[in-house]
Amino acid sequence: MPAPSPRTTTPWLAYGALALSMALVGSYVALSKPLVAAMPVFLLAWLRFGIGAVAMAGWLRKPPDEAPLSAGTRRWLFLESFLGNFLFSLCMLYGIALTTATAVGVIMSALPAVVAVLSWLFLRERLSGRVLASIALAAIGIGLFSLDKSVVAHPGVPVGSWAGLPWYVWGNLLVFGAVVCEASYVVIGKHLTVGLGPKRISAIINLWGLALMTPLGLWAAWQFDFASVPLPLWGLLLFYGLAASVWTVWLWMTGLQRVEASRAGVFTVMLPITAAFVGVVFMGERLTPLQWVAFALALGGLVLATWPPRNGSGR
Repeated sequence: MPAPSPRTTTPWLAYGALALSMALVGSYVALSKPLVAAMPVFLLAWLRFGIGAVAMAGWLRKPPDEAPLSAGTRRWLFLESFLGNFLFSLCMLYGIALTTATAVGVIMSALPAVVAVLSWLFLRERLSGRVLASIALAAIGIGLFSLDKSVVAHPGVPVGSWAGLPWYVWGNLLVFGAVVCEASYVVIGKHLTVGLGPKRISAIINLWGLALMTPLGLWAAWQFDFASVPLPLWGLLLFYGLAASVWTVWLWMTGLQRVEASRAGVFTVMLPITAAFVGVVFMGERLTPLQWVAFALALGGLVLATWPPRNGSGR
């Protein structure tokens, strides 16, 4: 069957779902900083998956028109959860505990470039000169931000070093690890939407995340004083759990049903912008002149990676 013409079937609702998904990711990533200051990362991640499991319990049932899961699909679902849920959560939560929300915004701006690199490595898609330039700009921006030692003046950023590197640099490296996990999630997600519905994908990969995190979560819960957490933070935890496990995944998979993976990567632009916006507007963070330059370079790379090509050339 020939593919429908994009001129007559522009999937605006799918585009909206993808953009809203990434905006929610950026907001909960930034807002998770007070949560990681109040409770252990393993416990926080476990509670996130637990909230999602309760909210999506009815989504696990196989629809009548859906084929049974093959062994290959089960492996992809596990890998999607392991990278996009389990490792992403650990890298992001530990990373943001060591750095700032604005730093997360700068580093996350490399996401479209990393999606392009993974597509080249695993899907054999060609890297254009423009994408290579965007990767270079993103790398320079991240490097400049990491060199600016004023980040340690932000409240909540630990002072000190480990293995010769300041803690905030380790935080930035962990956030970049989360970028790689999120890019893998984007690439694998398109493969899964071919045979599965968005709700079932969301529920299954969240259940895998819960299973992987349960031993670590139980260990952290055993030693934790739950009464020490203020009531407003429990409300923030509920938002975090629903946004991270339910809303963002369902919206992203819904959009991927009608949009190819390479074009969907464009909408990851919403993640770094939202994370930095929340950090500056709601969390009192400020960008120094060097950090503004770093952010401008990183966003310039992002624009290069996502700007529509002329005449389909990709250059």
